[in-house]
Amino acid sequence: MKLVKKISKVTALLRGYRKKRKSIGFVPTMGDFHEGHLSLLRKAKKDNDIVVASIFVNPAQFGPNEDYKKYPMDIKGDTQKASKAGCDILFCPDAGSMYPQGFNTYVEVEEASDIMCGKSRPGHFRGVATICTKLFNIITPTAAYFGQKDYQQAFIIKKMVKDLNIDINIKVLPIVRERSGIALSSRNRYLTDPEIEDAKLLYKALKKARGLITHGEDSVSEVRSAMKSILNKSDVAIDYIDIVCPDTLSKERVVNSRVLVALAVRIGTTRLIDNILVNVKN
Repeated sequence: MKLVKKISKVTALLRGYRKKRKSIGFVPTMGDFHEGHLSLLRKAKKDNDIVVASIFVNPAQFGPNEDYKKYPMDIKGDTQKASKAGCDILFCPDAGSMYPQGFNTYVEVEEASDIMCGKSRPGHFRGVATICTKLFNIITPTAAYFGQKDYQQAFIIKKMVKDLNIDINIKVLPIVRERSGIALSSRNRYLTDPEIEDAKLLYKALKKARGLITHGEDSVSEVRSAMKSILNKSDVAIDYIDIVCPDTLSKERVVNSRVLVALAVRIGTTRLIDNILVNVKN
C-alpha cells in the first residue's frame, strides 16, 4: 500500500491506473478506522481493481463549538488497518493543500442540507459536499463507498452527484454495530462507561420503532413518543427523532410505506446519530 500526501502525486498514480482501464473504488474518511470503515474498504476491494481511501479531517464541516481540534487521529494504526483491508493507496492531504489561501468556492445541496442534522449543524453539509466534490475530482473513482449510519450525508452526496452529472457510482453499505447495538463511530471513544450505557438506548429506541411499525402502528407521533420514553430514562438529550421517506428525506405524516427512522442525541459532550430502515408490512 502506498501512503500519499500530495495531490499531484496521487493524481499521477491514478492516471496510470486509468490508462490501464482499472476500476477505482474510493472510501473518503476522517480516519480513526473502525470495523465500519474497514467494511467499506473490503467491499471496495471486492468490486474494483484499485482501492483508494482518504483521511482528511475536514475543517469546513465543523462548527465553531464542535470537536475539530480534538477529533481522534491514528495515522499509524489506520495505515496498518487499511493495508490489511485491501487498500492500495491511502491519501492523506493537509488542510493547506485542500483549502489553499484564497479558497472561496463551496458546493451546497439545498433543502436536504437544512433538515435533520443540518438544523443543529448549520454549514456542515456544505462542508461535506464541498470536500467530497474536491476528492472526487482528485481521485476520479469508478465508485465511492459510504455507510448508512450517515444516511443524510450519503443522500446528499447521491443528490449532488446526480445534479452535477458526476460520473461516479455511490454505494451505501449497512451500519456496523457493536454487540450491544451501538453503531460504530469514532466519537464513541469520547464516551465514559455510564455514557456507553446511555448510548445503548439509541438502538433500543430504534428497535422499538421498528417493532411498532411492523406490527401495524401508523401514527408517527405514537412511534416518536415510544422512542422518547426509552431515551428519557437516561441523561440523553434528544436533538431530533424523525420518521422520513428514505427517498426524499421528507417527514412522513403517517407511516404507510418504507420509512427511515433517524435520531440524533447528545450524551454528555458527545453527539451521536443512528437510524434504521423499516419496511411496513401489508
